[in-house]
Amino acid sequence: MQIAYHIGANCTDDDRLLKSILKNGDVLSAHGVKAPGPGKYRSLIRETIQTLDGAAPDPDARQILLDAIVDDESTNRLVMSNSNFICIPNRIFDHGVFYEQTAFKLRGLTSLFGDDELEFFLGLRDPATFLPAAFRESKADVFSDFLRGTPLGDVRWSDVVLRIRETVPAAKLTVWCNEDTPLLWGNLIRRICGLPDDTQITGGFDLLATIMSPDGMKRFVSYIRKHPPKTDAQKRKIVLAFLEKYALEDEIEDVIDVPELDAPTVEALSAAYDADVDRIAAMPDVTFLEP
Repeated sequence: MQIAYHIGANCTDDDRLLKSILKNGDVLSAHGVKAPGPGKYRSLIRETIQTLDGAAPDPDARQILLDAIVDDESTNRLVMSNSNFICIPNRIFDHGVFYEQTAFKLRGLTSLFGDDELEFFLGLRDPATFLPAAFRESKADVFSDFLRGTPLGDVRWSDVVLRIRETVPAAKLTVWCNEDTPLLWGNLIRRICGLPDDTQITGGFDLLATIMSPDGMKRFVSYIRKHPPKTDAQKRKIVLAFLEKYALEDEIEDVIDVPELDAPTVEALSAAYDADVDRIAAMPDVTFLEP
């Protein structure tokens, strides 16, 4: 079985991607794809991995899990999503390492589904906006406590990606920047669900609707219907044009309310992020999605 797991990162899509995927139940069924509700697997998989604590599972563990998660024997691809799969925001810097739990969680999942075709999906976010957002969702009262001694210069997504590749080298890995998701949304839905590029889906503009005014969204949909774009490049050009005119400023501007992240620090973090993304995009065993 193919198992596609959207593993985050924290503070990226806020489960919107999963909600869009769940709107396509009939389309998924027609392609042998199953996307169960998160209540079917999130706690179950987390607790199973924690209980195993690195030990080998019983031979029938996989089948027991699948029986609890999937109610359709004809499923070819199982799609799951959990932005807290690696860890909750409070533990992003366990032991002073950015996403230190990555290897443990992926080894646990591989021990359960090692005979299946695993595929992971990971959205990245500029640390300049990721860190304040994750800090707000953590239990820490002080930013330095949240970082647990981790230097800001050590917040590199490429380290996390390399850890994934080293831990599960046989699994496929798809990565993208959260900043690009409004332009990638439909593509992400199809890729995670393993659908052909020309598959008609519902919810391809769900994220766009959250950052564009209602009037702008109405005009955008009307324009798309009257002038269907022939290529993805044309579609992106149309989306950018409408966003330039109708974007909701409060939705596209991130709040950076951490005193330690002053303007020079934010600028340095963003510049380092751009260089880090270039490194990830150049990795031969990573599929990097661009608008």
